[in-house]
Amino acid sequence: MRLRPLALVSGIALGAAVLTGPAADAADTTVTFTVTSGALTITAPAGPVSLGSAAAGGTVSGPIGAVTVTDARGGVPTSAWTARVSSTAFAGPSDTVPASAATYTPGPGTLIVGDGMLSPGPGGTLDVQRVAMTYTGGTGNSQATWNPTISVNIPLSAGLGTYSGTVTHSVA
Repeated sequence: MRLRPLALVSGIALGAAVLTGPAADAADTTVTFTVTSGALTITAPAGPVSLGSAAAGGTVSGPIGAVTVTDARGGVPTSAWTARVSSTAFAGPSDTVPASAATYTPGPGTLIVGDGMLSPGPGGTLDVQRVAMTYTGGTGNSQATWNPTISVNIPLSAGLGTYSGTVTHSVA
């Protein structure tokens, strides 16, 4: 009877010695990687985007579609950006509607990637460059989107026809 516990203890000791013994052979591999910087980009609908129609003296208004800023520059401690917007005059068949007749309302933004704060600009007329959206206080990459609305007050003297202008978004 005493042989059985002795054999059991010997087997456990032998198994532990085999499992904890030095490796017969080992090889180390050094692994490296590089963190690279990407770009700061902005996209907006290519258009044409129709705001509808109205009589002279009226107003046309509507969303132009999603504007998206992607910041892949990385950065510590802060990666901040400001998106701006402006417009050309709106040319028609016989005359133009000035960019000062158009107003931009950014609306709320949606932060898709990032840990900072997204803030819409105050909006206003498009004859000067306006702040559309800002991102501050974040670390690393970010991505945000918003869906602005443009309204155009059509002058009483505007001739009949379709008018076209270019709204330009930029980011820095």
